Amino acid sequence: MKRLFYIILAAALVFGGCAGIKGKSDNAGWKPLFDGKDINDWFVKIHHHEVGENYGNTFRVEDGIIKIRYDQYGDFNDQFGHLYYKTPFSYYHLKFEYRFVGDLHKGAPSYTLRNSGVMFHSQDPRTMLKEQDWPISVEMQLLGGLSDGEPRPTGNMCSPGTNVVYKGKIASSHCLNSTSKTYDGDQWVKGELIVLGDSLIKHIINGDTVLEYSKPQIGGGTANGYDPKIKIDGKLLSSGFIALQSEGQPVDFKNIWIKELPKPRR
Repeated sequence: MKRLFYIILAAALVFGGCAGIKGKSDNAGWKPLFDGKDINDWFVKIHHHEVGENYGNTFRVEDGIIKIRYDQYGDFNDQFGHLYYKTPFSYYHLKFEYRFVGDLHKGAPSYTLRNSGVMFHSQDPRTMLKEQDWPISVEMQLLGGLSDGEPRPTGNMCSPGTNVVYKGKIASSHCLNSTSKTYDGDQWVKGELIVLGDSLIKHIINGDTVLEYSKPQIGGGTANGYDPKIKIDGKLLSSGFIALQSEGQPVDFKNIWIKELPKPRR
């Protein structure tokens, strides 16, 4: 019965419950995480820096957009960063828009070209050590096309310090590709996440469901420099923080809205 509840809820959200994101006057349960003016409700953690230090003004607000920039950096020096909303969430539907702009910053790894992400079910950044590179979390990976005619899907899943169940078993790879189209250039793309605690997760790009998996849990590799007490392998992740990623590629985010969903009766 619990599985049926998840299926019915997710279907209702995708096909009928998402039409209300129109503005602050919306009364369908949606609320903005970003007011278009500032990031006072968010805080920063960047690799090699203490939590709360927005090194190089990496995350800034201009023209109603959260802009991620590196013009005050020297060499990138693996200063991977994340901008976290102030409170964790468990059952929810998240909507946002993103676009890639400009060039990859000097010294950033080549794999971060037109690459960003939205982390969720993340550990509290206040539990991250100064030299921890990635939060223990699940990532909705966002990729831009390279205008070379080759497919490069977006809305993928990556798993720093975590695992997920995909097609009935623990995914064997760090990232799972979605079935999305390739989006070249600097166009705005609409992303959505439907997260049902430690159960079903859906990735949606421009209205199409492109990836589905379940049972997010601590495990796996990729994250480094963490406090060992935090990484309890096998522990299911039923809630956590949402964060926007910086890893060397300039990227913009806007229209970030969330709708909290009812939890099933146990």
